[in-house]
Amino acid sequence: MSNEHNHTYFDHSSPDRLRASRRVTVVSIVLNLVLTLAQVSIGIIGHSQALVADGLHTLSDLLTDFMVLFALQHGHKDADAEHPYGHERIETAVSMILGIMLLAVGVGIAIRAVIKLYSGEAFVVPSALTLVTAILTIAAKEWLYRYTMSTADKYNSNMLRGNAWHHRSDALSSLVVAAGIGGTLLGVMYLDSVAAIIVGLMITKVGVELAWVSLRELVDTGLHTEQIGRIKKAITDVPDVKALHVLRTRCMGGKALVDVHIQVDSRISVSEGHHISETVRQHVIDEIDEVADVMVHIDPENDELEAPSAKLPLRHDILPRLKQAWAGLAVARDIREDQITLHYLAGKIRVDLVLPLQLLENEPRATQVKIARQFTQIAAQFDQIEQINLYFH
Repeated sequence: MSNEHNHTYFDHSSPDRLRASRRVTVVSIVLNLVLTLAQVSIGIIGHSQALVADGLHTLSDLLTDFMVLFALQHGHKDADAEHPYGHERIETAVSMILGIMLLAVGVGIAIRAVIKLYSGEAFVVPSALTLVTAILTIAAKEWLYRYTMSTADKYNSNMLRGNAWHHRSDALSSLVVAAGIGGTLLGVMYLDSVAAIIVGLMITKVGVELAWVSLRELVDTGLHTEQIGRIKKAITDVPDVKALHVLRTRCMGGKALVDVHIQVDSRISVSEGHHISETVRQHVIDEIDEVADVMVHIDPENDELEAPSAKLPLRHDILPRLKQAWAGLAVARDIREDQITLHYLAGKIRVDLVLPLQLLENEPRATQVKIARQFTQIAAQFDQIEQINLYFH
């Protein structure tokens, strides 16, 4: 299982993906049921305990298929009150279970083969029909593996990928059975045990890899460095984004989620900052196929290492004190609360006041300077206030 499969993403809720996943799983259920009946019945008739055991192994695939159907039924549901982030992790959990099952199957095959190899246990000579059945089982299981894996790769489903490898494990175990039956017929009694050890180790490796990938997703492991670099470029390509920091990524089912803090000009309006954040969000989703959603936090300054303005008073705390301070000024009655803008920067508050333009009519320059000085003196009374700027409109 190549690494590229582990880090390519497809829309989990895609109708095509769900239909294809259900179709391949139903095909698997039908084929596994037919194979189980054939292997067990012919194994009993043909006196092959190995073929009967392989039939029971195939039966275990039916349980796996029903687990996959359960995940497909519930994993694509929309977010609700109990699962606000959706149900995609159901697929991840099932993928982990499949990985553990593969691990157990691989270890079991290897251990049984080692025991048989050193015990010198002799095979009961089976009928030729059991060998034909084993060979047909190998062909059917290999076809099912390739069919399931092609769908898994097309829609990037680790769950289907795990189920495909379960089919491959059955094909390989059937190969062991065929080798054992053939070796028994030819007199080479140890051939099936050697092959079983190799197959068991292969299946164990696949199970460990699948379980590890699912575990990394469950603990919110981030994307690869190359993918993060592409995301950073997509963000900084948006005009008016001065810088970015606190970029976090994680995987959920068949998609990737991104959280990022972007720095914008500190003097823009809330609505403009919101518009920039929405532009960033949509641009990243459009440019990076695996990204399904982006949470953008707007920063007027770089607060990655520290938040100097975190302990400053909010508007409803500082405004009453400011109003009280300028209450004795002649222009106090002309100050409207909706014309007061507060800027929280570098650990200080900068206050912008918009006053009526008619206040300057017929006023000498000295009076204007006096008004500005009065507000400068008021600002000096507050440790949290850096300056008060006056604008006339």
